[in-house]
Amino acid sequence: MFEAQIKVTIKKTVADPQGLTVKHALESLDFQGIDEVRMGKFIIVKLKAQNEAEAKAEAEQMSKKLLANPTIEDFTVDIK
Repeated sequence: MFEAQIKVTIKKTVADPQGLTVKHALESLDFQGIDEVRMGKFIIVKLKAQNEAEAKAEAEQMSKKLLANPTIEDFTVDIK
């Protein structure tokens, strides 16, 4: 059994209105020196596979087909 840890983030070239809202909220709470806030998702999928490479390939396909929008989001997959 493998655990795929998938991190989905908005591409740097895409505006992140949610991140901007959080940045302003943090500043209103007197947190200083915040340059940028980018929001994303962290997804854990436990899956059966023959080996780590197969688990990673499967998790990458899940990410491309459903978990991330490749037009506006990037993702990384780590297998544990």
